[in-house]
Amino acid sequence: MSLKQAIPLDKIRYNEQGLVPAIAQDYLDGTVLMMAWMNRESLKKTLETEQAWYWSRSRQELWHKGATSGHFQKVKGIRYDCDSDALLVTIEQVGDIACHTGERSCFHQIEGQKSLPPADTLTEVFKVIKQRKSNPTEESYTCKLFAGGDNKILKKIGEESVEVVMACKDDDQEAIAYEAADLLYHTLVALAHHNVDLRDVYRQLDSRRK
Repeated sequence: MSLKQAIPLDKIRYNEQGLVPAIAQDYLDGTVLMMAWMNRESLKKTLETEQAWYWSRSRQELWHKGATSGHFQKVKGIRYDCDSDALLVTIEQVGDIACHTGERSCFHQIEGQKSLPPADTLTEVFKVIKQRKSNPTEESYTCKLFAGGDNKILKKIGEESVEVVMACKDDDQEAIAYEAADLLYHTLVALAHHNVDLRDVYRQLDSRRK
């Protein structure tokens, strides 16, 4: 199904001002990036151009996201909720900046501090691993892996791969999940050690899915 066919414009339930809230979500890791408003015209232009268009309530005009900043949003898909009165826009954020403040996400504040909203579990674990690499501590197992370099990291990947195979041979679902988690963790450490971003892996998977 093409993007133009994804949303029946007349089915959307706009509010009294003719608007519907639209949540923009990163297409790779699921991070919520921003919330804005669309009307029928901006939604139509979004579907036609496959770039996000919103309605500016303050300026009372159509707003092509990125037209000024260069941080365009390439639309990968659009869904509407069970009441047809809210939109979820899956996007590729050009420049990885959605907020006008320069932050990746508009939802970066919590208890007066800056903190990005959570993404998928692998991304969150990868963040911690990179933090351990940047700020090593003696008691951290992750830091010990980094200190051991490829020899230690790759040995663990080999060991954990065998454990996954054995768990699968035994058809032990709990053990398969446990050992697969270990394998994924040590693979993330290897990615961080070689400065490969997890999002690059996601992009590879996304391209193969297509």
